[in-house]
Amino acid sequence: MWTEQCKRQPLIIAHRAGAALATENTVGALNAAAAAGADAIETDVRRTSDGALVCMHDADLRRLCGDTRAVAEIDLATLRSLLPAVMTLRDALAASHPLGLLLDVKLTEERHLSQIIGEIVLMDAVERTLLGLRDIGLIGAAQDIMADIAVLAFLKQPDSAPEARRAGASWFRLWQGDATAERATAVRNAGMRLAVMVGQPRMVPRAEYPPFPVGLVDREGLERLRQIAPDAILLDDPRLAVEGIFK
Repeated sequence: MWTEQCKRQPLIIAHRAGAALATENTVGALNAAAAAGADAIETDVRRTSDGALVCMHDADLRRLCGDTRAVAEIDLATLRSLLPAVMTLRDALAASHPLGLLLDVKLTEERHLSQIIGEIVLMDAVERTLLGLRDIGLIGAAQDIMADIAVLAFLKQPDSAPEARRAGASWFRLWQGDATAERATAVRNAGMRLAVMVGQPRMVPRAEYPPFPVGLVDREGLERLRQIAPDAILLDDPRLAVEGIFK
């Protein structure tokens, strides 16, 4: 679905599997987002100490259960004893079918891409999976592993669409506060599709961003996004877009 013309404009992507509907990054949230009319699910990918790929946004467990340990420091069994609803990547690939799946890959080493792409291939999910990568080198590495895997560039610089395209990305993410008509045009001129993440970066609040945490948006914000016609929008509650301004 990510390499073809979007059937709906924009595609509605449930951030953290639909964090406004149930516990983030769980099958429960994913199912609720699907029932609400989302076109795709976004979830995060990290790796446990025993090599399991899990859907966790944070590097540690402090926010979710008060444990200070990093996800990478504990094994899957321990993680599930603390957070029983945690999804593995394979769980997410299975439960999200037939919706699209955007994977925000939090891993920064190229060697982990082969494992992730291997899981996607094993679950016959290549056509409906979009890899979200945060580094030009990783984008190129993913294309070297599988040339037809779709990649969304999660780059820090909002004006780096040409570089992302040269590396092999076909989608580009802009934060809502950076999503101007000029930048939207630049993304399209680079030959890419535009995904907008609503709210503002959790760790780097900026005055020019909308006054909402990441994933949250109001009707005014949706109306402004409608004017630049993004190809996809990421938000915690897909009902806002499905039933609202993009109906």
